[in-house]
Amino acid sequence: MKTRILATAASIAALVAVAGGMSASAADLEELKEQGFARIAIANEPPYTAVGADGKVSGAAPDVARVIFERLGVKEVVASISEYGAMIPGLQAGRHDAITAGLFMKPERCNAVAYSEPILCDAEAFAVKKGNPLKLTSYKDIADNANAKIGAPGGGTEEKLALQAGVPRDRVIVVPDGQSGIKMLQDGRIDVYSLPVLSIHDLMDKAKDPNLEVVAPVVGAPVYCDGAAFRKQDVALRDAFDVELKKLKESGEFAKLIEPYGFSAKAAMSTTRDKQCAAAQ
Repeated sequence: MKTRILATAASIAALVAVAGGMSASAADLEELKEQGFARIAIANEPPYTAVGADGKVSGAAPDVARVIFERLGVKEVVASISEYGAMIPGLQAGRHDAITAGLFMKPERCNAVAYSEPILCDAEAFAVKKGNPLKLTSYKDIADNANAKIGAPGGGTEEKLALQAGVPRDRVIVVPDGQSGIKMLQDGRIDVYSLPVLSIHDLMDKAKDPNLEVVAPVVGAPVYCDGAAFRKQDVALRDAFDVELKKLKESGEFAKLIEPYGFSAKAAMSTTRDKQCAAAQ
């Protein structure tokens, strides 16, 4: 996997200070080319996105975005970490030029942002105690067990799936990051932690805890795809992004970018934005 330092701490601070004063129209491609960077919102959820202690940003979503913006003439991307629930409001407020963070296409999101064509596709998974003592294989199983508590990212797909399945709000615990979710599971504060399959496996590989196991895919949960998300008024920028994304897919470079992270290029190329947004309705 390739990683790259986006900028020194001082450079990032300077760029963010400049970017903070830009209007929403700053996502115009010509203006982005002139300023020399695009501001992208990311999470810190490998293998989608990751930020090391040394400032290195990696992950399938930033890698794809970086290559495409470079091809569009935007020399750099400046990433800022955001909770999933805050990404779209931040984009709409002009704090980001795009979201590249494994933000799956969902009804309200498709209505709120202009998605690119699909980039990363994945299913849902559970991390549970060894032996899965509560026999949890679906979100409905959690709803039906009055003692089961689930941890999930605030504003994320997993939180919504749990609530839609009937899990009471007080048994859906918002977890700030993956490491916290695993720790809460280890400590018995939650009975299951839910994220996409690849993210759960990444966390489990790092935890190396023989007392935990993975349940995947979650029964009854759909397969989702993300795309880069842009403001509704920035459709021209989204369309330019899509042109380069299509070229990446057709050339085979797309597969080389995302498959080392465990994602399937074929899965992303077998569907479309319109199909994903329609399926989410």
